[in-house]
Amino acid sequence: MARHYPTLTRNGFLLPSNIKASYEGAGEGRRSASWEATDNGINSINTPALRNLRARSRAAVRNDPYAFNVIDKRVSNLIGTGITPRPTTDDAALRKLKQQLWDDWVDEADADELTDFYGMQALVARTVETAGECFVRLRPRSPSEGLAVPLQLQALAPEFVPHDKFEAAKNGNVIRAGIEFNPAGKRVAYWMYLSHPRDSSSSNAGYNQLVRVPAAQVLHIFEPMEPGQLRGVPRLAPVLKRLRSLDNYDDAVLFRQEVANLFAGFIKRPAPDSGQTPRDPVTGQLLTTDRDGFTPMVALEPGTMQELGPGEEVEFSKPPDAGNNYPDFMRQQLMAAAAGSGTPYEILTGDMREVNDRALRVVLNEFRRRLEQLQFGVYVHQLCRPVRAAWMDMAVLSGALVLPDYAQRRREYLRTRWVPQGWAYIQPVQDVQARRMEVQAGFASRSEMVLRTGYDAETVDTENAADLVRATGLGLNYTTLDAIETIDEKEQP
Repeated sequence: MARHYPTLTRNGFLLPSNIKASYEGAGEGRRSASWEATDNGINSINTPALRNLRARSRAAVRNDPYAFNVIDKRVSNLIGTGITPRPTTDDAALRKLKQQLWDDWVDEADADELTDFYGMQALVARTVETAGECFVRLRPRSPSEGLAVPLQLQALAPEFVPHDKFEAAKNGNVIRAGIEFNPAGKRVAYWMYLSHPRDSSSSNAGYNQLVRVPAAQVLHIFEPMEPGQLRGVPRLAPVLKRLRSLDNYDDAVLFRQEVANLFAGFIKRPAPDSGQTPRDPVTGQLLTTDRDGFTPMVALEPGTMQELGPGEEVEFSKPPDAGNNYPDFMRQQLMAAAAGSGTPYEILTGDMREVNDRALRVVLNEFRRRLEQLQFGVYVHQLCRPVRAAWMDMAVLSGALVLPDYAQRRREYLRTRWVPQGWAYIQPVQDVQARRMEVQAGFASRSEMVLRTGYDAETVDTENAADLVRATGLGLNYTTLDAIETIDEKEQP
């Protein structure tokens, strides 16, 4: 029986000499000679690459239809019409008051006054997906400005915080990737430019000061992929090179087909020393040339029958076609791009050939599960909850909300359920019937079912009651739930 003796590694650890043979991926033979795999920390890997990754990701979204579609579809499914709050306090009057005040503030939330809070959610998500991260500054305002709550939000591109700023601060803290940490490792400040450092149209482009902004005023939204990660990476990072190569290939095929569509013919005549004098095939006169010495082209119209001179013949061009493997090759490469970007192939390309409703349900369920992970793990936690807390603090300080013992009961007042826009039915009749059966069997509440659609059951009940009163007053009789159940019973064998 062979014995294996320990070997001392460069890190000082004793490992069996055959440890790498147990894992083919750890082998160092001929097949792995060109395999470059660094074991550096995540911040040492992604920080030097961020500038190129952002620039190339944005360029791909601007020019590549598939890259644009990845970002566009992911944002529309992540945010939709908005992730909305539902207060969970037992006081119905207080719930209504907070909801009304929130709805009034939503339209005033954007410091740039371009959209509302839910539009800002989409803007932040698009920036995170395209550039890897987004910063949001909380901007307290003066009560004299007449806002429902004196607070606004400002979305900032990742370049506002320099990712290459690593130094020791004078107060004993340390600055890593533009973020200042105290000795306990807590984020205490962000170092930000006053204007976008890459925007030449800025009024102070000549002197762009870097200022220290307390962390309590800044939200940093990105998806951490490894412990200790400081800055976010664009969604398209794994597929940028593939998408560029595929776009170049597709563009070459497109240009080749464009040339192939130029149906060109060439007239071949005998050489001048053969004794035959070239004549114009239209007039029969001696052939004349243009001022450049070339034979003038004969204009053709549809239905033209052109007679050629003796010894002349026509030869048409025969450019190559796209090739029989072009569709299969494009499909395979786009499937890889879809996998690397976390987007189903059918959504990336719009190609629904040979896809039935059951297969599509499986694809959409997997896609939606991943997006729900991002909705609650990133956007609710990093954006919605801090904004809600800052909003309520400013509402209480400004007197827009009067909440007894707010300092002691703040956590209680902040309890909120965030509800994304509901997913559309894949099969409306069957899906509604399944939800109805769930409620009747006690597997879920009606309130939960309404929340899954993105609405509030309390609001739906109020609207239904108002509709019933109005319909009764007008003498209208619409189908009720009892009538539906009666019809169902009659139809059963």
